[in-house]
Amino acid sequence: MTQATASTTTDVVAELRRLGVADVDDSSLTRALYSTDASLYRVVPRVVVRPRHVEEVLAVVEACATTGVPITARGAGTSIAGNSVGAGVVVDFAKHLNRVHAVDPAARTATVDPGVVHASLQRMAAPHGLRYGPDPSTHTRCTVGGMIGNNACGNRALGYGRSADNVAGLDVVTVAGERLVVGRNLAPTSPTLERLRAVVSGGLSIVRTEMGTFGRQVSGYSLEHLLPERGFDVASFMAGTEGTLGVVLGATVDLVPDASVRHLVVLGYPSMAEAADDVPAMLPFEPVACEGLNARVVEVYRMAHGAGSVPDLPDGDGFLYVELAGENAAELAATAERVAAASDALAHRHVTERGEQAVLWRVREEGAGLAARALDPPGLSGWEDAAVPPANLGAYLRDFEALMEQHRVHGVPYGHFGDGCVHIRIDFPLDEVGGHAVYRDFVTDAARLTASYGGSLSGEHGDGRARSELLPLMYSAETLAMFGAVKDVFDPTNLLNPGVLVEPAPLDADLRGSGRNWAPGLAPARQGLRLLHDDGDFGRAVHRCTGVGKCLADGRGSGAVMCPSYQATRDEKDSTRGRARVLQEMVDGRLVTGGYAAPEVHEALDLCLSCKGCLNDCPTGIDMATYKSEVLHQTYRGRRRPRSHYVLGRLPFWARLVAPIAWLANLGLRTPGLRSIARWIAGVDQRRSLPMFATKRFSRLAGSRTAKGTVLIWADSFTEYFSTAGGLAAIDVLEAAGYEVETLAQPQCCGLTWITTGQLDTARELVGGAVEQLHPYVAAGVPVVGLEPSCLSVLRSDAVELLDDPRAAEVAGGVLTLAELLARTEGWSPPDLTGTEVVVQPHCHQASVMGFEADLEVLGRTGASITRLAGCCGLAGNFGVEKGHYDVSVAIAEHQLLPAVRDARPDAVILADGFSCRTQLDDLAGVEALHLAQLMAGR
Repeated sequence: MTQATASTTTDVVAELRRLGVADVDDSSLTRALYSTDASLYRVVPRVVVRPRHVEEVLAVVEACATTGVPITARGAGTSIAGNSVGAGVVVDFAKHLNRVHAVDPAARTATVDPGVVHASLQRMAAPHGLRYGPDPSTHTRCTVGGMIGNNACGNRALGYGRSADNVAGLDVVTVAGERLVVGRNLAPTSPTLERLRAVVSGGLSIVRTEMGTFGRQVSGYSLEHLLPERGFDVASFMAGTEGTLGVVLGATVDLVPDASVRHLVVLGYPSMAEAADDVPAMLPFEPVACEGLNARVVEVYRMAHGAGSVPDLPDGDGFLYVELAGENAAELAATAERVAAASDALAHRHVTERGEQAVLWRVREEGAGLAARALDPPGLSGWEDAAVPPANLGAYLRDFEALMEQHRVHGVPYGHFGDGCVHIRIDFPLDEVGGHAVYRDFVTDAARLTASYGGSLSGEHGDGRARSELLPLMYSAETLAMFGAVKDVFDPTNLLNPGVLVEPAPLDADLRGSGRNWAPGLAPARQGLRLLHDDGDFGRAVHRCTGVGKCLADGRGSGAVMCPSYQATRDEKDSTRGRARVLQEMVDGRLVTGGYAAPEVHEALDLCLSCKGCLNDCPTGIDMATYKSEVLHQTYRGRRRPRSHYVLGRLPFWARLVAPIAWLANLGLRTPGLRSIARWIAGVDQRRSLPMFATKRFSRLAGSRTAKGTVLIWADSFTEYFSTAGGLAAIDVLEAAGYEVETLAQPQCCGLTWITTGQLDTARELVGGAVEQLHPYVAAGVPVVGLEPSCLSVLRSDAVELLDDPRAAEVAGGVLTLAELLARTEGWSPPDLTGTEVVVQPHCHQASVMGFEADLEVLGRTGASITRLAGCCGLAGNFGVEKGHYDVSVAIAEHQLLPAVRDARPDAVILADGFSCRTQLDDLAGVEALHLAQLMAGR
């Protein structure tokens, strides 16, 4: 095999553009975004291309062949083995080539682009009672092309098969430009395929004895599909070749009937190994899934989402999820009883309610991020998805635990136990001296152990950069020679994903760190935030992101908030993951060299709404709003800031200043010429309206309620100076509930707008004043109710990040939403709203920091029909009004909020506690939304 002489980046970019490829990007920002995937590897590409149609893909292949620049195909970038990073041209199929072209219910197939998201295909298939069988845990964002590339499997591959088992046909182009249409019942002829047939014919005995020995043997090239007795199935063979033999242009995949009834049996065991021992006893019942889950993963989920976030589980430190599917609930229930009887579990539980099942599967699907957080320091991928025949799984796990102990590393195993596949995150000390050697020694010994059990180094993610070097420990020299011969048939110049499978890169080359080795001059900078969960280390904080990409998912069906800007733009730089990647590169300092002030950093953070959605929704606990505040703090401390920081970022100050003449200020804001000047001064988009000031402050409207009461309403700046109706309604509701309400004559601002604009020194003073004002009430056991979710979230979350004061934590535990207090108030009943339609937009900060469960409980007791929306309204404080953000703000609102409002009945109540949310609705839809207090008060 020969390696073509590579041209310069300028050459390949020029050739791509000459051939008509439109979206070609060699900026340092985009190269940073695509420098890694969900693996441990960092390989900076020269160029990123996002093709808009198949002809552009063909042009990319031609340009790379001409210039000798390698090609790496990329779907969602969720590869854990380093399959989707490369030093040449990275081709992102997900941006544009993401359509389902046809669903054929009779043939039970779908024809798709390689970049179509798995969940999108499922939505198209569902009306026909069908589904795409394989379902990786990343199904909400992974692409079908990426699944085929890695031969992805997922939780229900036990019942529905791997990607390779569900490929009906492929449209593939080789590096030489030959287009191959291959598939089931097709007998294409071409020089390439004839050479491939000759390679296989020369090694039939090797293929028959070494390949396809059990279901999860994914490592290497799956040559068994090319055996004569299997019909020389090139399409199935191409699944799992990891982009090393051709570039997939399109696929036809099989669909299977989607059972209407599912019965989940959860079995508890003393350990994961004992759970694994029971797997062979489960398989005769033909479950569609048999998953292993570690109790530590469940506990991390509970810690992140609350004690009541996970349904009751049986006793044990290890669990099996055994899912049965069919059409007859009684038959499934009877089979489920036999499953429990056949097990050696400590205890078991039958779960038949769809909502509970969904939560339990969500915990399992977030296993990678949760398992990482179960360790300190966090666990890493690297030895991620080895598989052994299920009968050997228990013994293998015990030996694997001993191996970890021998190498002094730790991990939390879980995975597809019914298939013998084990996932694990391990605390490899990559940033320590000698850490790379520890990694190499461990994975080498782990490969030997896996091979000794007749296993596969990869059970579904492919070998990539992580395991390709280890294939000689699993396969004979003759098999490896066949792999090389096959590679030579398709890609003799080694331009397709080089370093993977054949002529592999060293497994410890290009390993990325965990943020502890900073670029010179950056780390000593005094931080504005304490970053308590990361020991005060900004580098460690941004390296929480492992690349699993949940922020790419459309969360409308799950109530998720993350990531609203990505849903609007579909641009990687506007995802939580993309921003984390750029911040990681800033810490690294080799590609992004400007530190906190680097243009790449600010471009990536520009469309971050500081919604805090990732704090709750990201399985690794990223908090991009906090990181953005820190970046702005470091960038502008002692320097001139954008105009909007001085006006919008200090809005409560200006509101307090103009309060005595609010009527006059409002008159000016209504006057056309003055209004435009005011927008310009504030850095506000001219298409935005400006909120009017309350002509009388809430604290004055509330009257003489400053005597000691049984509950305190803390009026935030928005309730105090802008929107007083919710505060007055809250007084009525609480007094009707039997409370003596107290208000503050001079409520202290929490500093929210200073936090979001990175003015952290002032924010610290302001929130310190709020804590000092509220702490005596909390210490005395008086409930403190906040009405504006964003300001309440400052006290619940940001205050402890800004203040090294134990009172901040006490206040965080003593301030409540109105719904939280009402839900626990004995004898209080909400109004009867039977027949009323309520469309509710939770504020992002409430959904992410405080949670929305209490609100749903209170609303549920009214008898109203409740529609809870996901995502963000798009305004997000100053974000949506700032110049340059209007179009994205509207696009975010159009993602779910505005369509839901348009679809609601004319008499529907639109509920939004957030001042920003109500402002957005008024501005874009002409709708006057209510605060929960107003609804409860009957206003």
